[in-house]
Amino acid sequence: MMLKPAMSDTGQLPGVPTIGAMLALTAKRQGSRIAIEETGCQLSYSDLHRQTQLAARALLTVGIARGDRVAVWAPNCAQWIVAALAIHSVGAILVPVSTRMKAAEVGDILQRSGARLLFVIGEFLGQYYPDSLATPRPVTLEKIVVLGTARRVDPDWTTFLGLSEQTPTLVLEQRLAAVDGDTVSDLLFTSGTTGRPKGVMTAHGQNLRAFECWSGVLGLRETDRYLIVNPFFHTAGYKAGWLAALIRGATILPEAVFDADALMRRVAQDRVSFLLGTPTLFLAMLSAPQRNEYDLSSLRVAVTGGANVPPALITRMHEELGFQTVVTAYGLTECCGFATICEPGDDAVHTSGRNCGSVRRTCRISSAGMRHHLRQSGRLL
Repeated sequence: MMLKPAMSDTGQLPGVPTIGAMLALTAKRQGSRIAIEETGCQLSYSDLHRQTQLAARALLTVGIARGDRVAVWAPNCAQWIVAALAIHSVGAILVPVSTRMKAAEVGDILQRSGARLLFVIGEFLGQYYPDSLATPRPVTLEKIVVLGTARRVDPDWTTFLGLSEQTPTLVLEQRLAAVDGDTVSDLLFTSGTTGRPKGVMTAHGQNLRAFECWSGVLGLRETDRYLIVNPFFHTAGYKAGWLAALIRGATILPEAVFDADALMRRVAQDRVSFLLGTPTLFLAMLSAPQRNEYDLSSLRVAVTGGANVPPALITRMHEELGFQTVVTAYGLTECCGFATICEPGDDAVHTSGRNCGSVRRTCRISSAGMRHHLRQSGRLL
């Protein structure tokens, strides 16, 4: 039995099979709403769809075929999302790369994934990332595109988008039509805690079904303003982060680097209502000396996990940070990043939650469906 969530009244997915189709549907329904907001950049859903199409046509111009691997090595930013959505749209496979990796580790990921193209940040944290690529470069890597300011002759994002003029929209539409729910959407490498990192492949349909369910349980709304500090190269920032927000039509507020004061300042200024983070993030907020200087009254939902979550922390998040709902969840790369989740109203002791085959509120998945989900997402390199 396939994993088939029952849609709530606020659900966004009436049988939409792919991430590209999901974006097109959301843009059609609420094109004027803000999809992504960051310093110096505000994209509506129509803008996001349009930029994604330009980037997708540019990928076709440089010869990216269905099933090709395309990597993104950058911090959280709007261009990361556009690049990822373009990769999904042409049926290629997204390979997120951690900005915390060293050159040899990045080279290993690029080599083993067989990445043909790399989107890489320019200046970040005092270094120019293209200079950090291992030498010699992986033999499969044919091209890099620099996000942000490029040095010397490195091709930048604007130049890359200009390549879209060489590929007609009709060609992109034909490629979009060839992508289905079983098409592999991404290849994420595990943390490698107990051995060499392994590449895990998941498909469009899996991810959409899982995070329509996840966002439904949490009550993520199109009116929510979702601050995402979890790195996009991880399943939390990517799938439980911006992908879930796009499914629900919420506004994404990317944050490149975690700093408690900067985060609370942004909550106050941008009226953030939805926040995902590890217990460390919320503990840092609670212990910040300047916390009372910020208006945190817009905060509505917190999602935490990734480490032990003491019941006392959940209580403090309610009482001192003002969250109406605090939910804990657990996931792993091998199952799209979503394995168990609590439901709003559960007491603070139930910190592990229920498996995604038994959550009741908006997603009804049989245990057979859960087993299918895990089998499908367990394709390892």
